[in-house]
Amino acid sequence: MDSITLGIQELPDNLTTYLLKNNAPVAITRDGEMIGYFIPARRKRTEAERAALDEAAARLEAVLAEEGLTEDELVADFKRWRAARRR
Repeated sequence: MDSITLGIQELPDNLTTYLLKNNAPVAITRDGEMIGYFIPARRKRTEAERAALDEAAARLEAVLAEEGLTEDELVADFKRWRAARRR
């Protein structure tokens, strides 16, 4: 994701726009030099995104139940697979 560059003097006038309504990181500069970044912690999900996540969770639960697996077993299996892939 691309960041937005914003001068420190512009920040107070545009605080709401850049920090609360935007999902992109904001690079903050002073006299053309980078002094910091604001990284949004999270954004609100749309109803469609929430519904898709709920559906994915339900499907995962169904597959786990069908296979007789627990979440812990799934995580352990994934960690083994990932470690084997790195070798």
